[in-house]
Amino acid sequence: MTNPICTLSAQQLLSAFEKKALSPVEVMEAILSQAEAMNPSLNALFGDDPENAMTLARASEQRWQKNQPQGYLDGLPITVKDSIKTIGFPSWHGCRANMHKPLDKEDAPPAARLKEAGAIIFAKTAMPDIGMLACGVSSAHGIVRNAWNTDFNPGGSSAGAATAVAAGIGPCAIGTDGGGSVRLPAAHCGLFGFKPTNGRIPHTPPDPIRTAGPLTRNVADSALLMNVLSQPDSRDFGSLPPLNVDYLANLERDLKGLKLGLLLDIGFEPFVSDEVVSAVKKGAEVFQASGGRIEPVSLEFDFDPMAAVERYFMVRSFLEYDALTPDQKQQVLPYVARWVEGAPAISGIQLADALVKIDRIRTIVRERFEDYDYIISPVMPTVGFPAEALGVDGDHPIAHIGYAGLYNQTGQPASSICCGFAENGLPIGLQIIGKRYDDLGVLQLSCAYEQRRGFEIPWPMSIQ
Repeated sequence: MTNPICTLSAQQLLSAFEKKALSPVEVMEAILSQAEAMNPSLNALFGDDPENAMTLARASEQRWQKNQPQGYLDGLPITVKDSIKTIGFPSWHGCRANMHKPLDKEDAPPAARLKEAGAIIFAKTAMPDIGMLACGVSSAHGIVRNAWNTDFNPGGSSAGAATAVAAGIGPCAIGTDGGGSVRLPAAHCGLFGFKPTNGRIPHTPPDPIRTAGPLTRNVADSALLMNVLSQPDSRDFGSLPPLNVDYLANLERDLKGLKLGLLLDIGFEPFVSDEVVSAVKKGAEVFQASGGRIEPVSLEFDFDPMAAVERYFMVRSFLEYDALTPDQKQQVLPYVARWVEGAPAISGIQLADALVKIDRIRTIVRERFEDYDYIISPVMPTVGFPAEALGVDGDHPIAHIGYAGLYNQTGQPASSICCGFAENGLPIGLQIIGKRYDDLGVLQLSCAYEQRRGFEIPWPMSIQ
């Protein structure tokens, strides 16, 4: 039976520490026990060091006993994705070819902010090779499984992060999102996943497309983490100036008069399944019942936007792949290796054309959505695919990322929140998209929906 501690939110745990109702030692023991029970079936975690985690928990316990917490998150157990460098942990980027590398000797900005706030990073989470698949299959980690049903995939690339939180192995995790890699697994696993405005959370190496983001079981915990993660770090020269915003304290908002676009057609395949359409429309009705105005909206492209995005990703990923030795290249997941090996055939003109088309994506989306305060859409067009599969379509594994991936190109903040369940029992994700820099607004609308959606989520904290 699951220890009740594992069902508590980050805020509940921190409140219990303050009131001396729980200690960080008790919580860490419960989380490590849950990991021991669940991870063999999920394959979500790696690089864990239980002894060090308990040492850090005991130090936190002493600080709380003196009413001198180190920071905003003192004693909170948390995981970070494989690709987020964290001192003393391995970073493999999902690739068996990188498993020989030494342990990290520096903290990337997300890990640094968590530690400064007193959080305890007790494990890293699995991801696919080079982060270039929206699934939980990798050469380094094997097959990651969805806690809701281990026959299914948890999505990716923040695969282990999402399934671990859904299973009660910590109240929250930090993933990264370059094409939906926080929001997609959040949708697969019923979580709240948040991709902030690109640059809002500093990260290294600096990247115009990828951003770190929280995965939690409720909106407020993500707002709590945003207060920490959004603090400045000069190593990310592309990050935004810090804001004097308390995301957690400002989640309440009146929805009356907001103009919301309901996007069910992004202008290219794959099209949305009937059960996803139904669930998202019901989500839109929640906003309408609270005073929001809902209007259907669609996108139209005279080119294939995802082909341009894929070409850019292919060339960028090839640089990492090409740095490997011939023997190491043989260890990369075969599909990813075949895919990136197509990059040398792309000319400079073709790459420039892809970049021009990505700029056109930004313009088309901005102009189409200019008249709306927020956009509501699916996170992905269908629900679930087998644990061993690389995606919904085996020949085109990232074809299903379009609804999420557009907003990495535009830089807009976007969230995924559970809006119901499919016939196969898996969660369905509703996406809320805001204008650039309106991170607080997306969190506010997400919180408003969470408060009004009318159902509780029966988290899968034991293997049936």
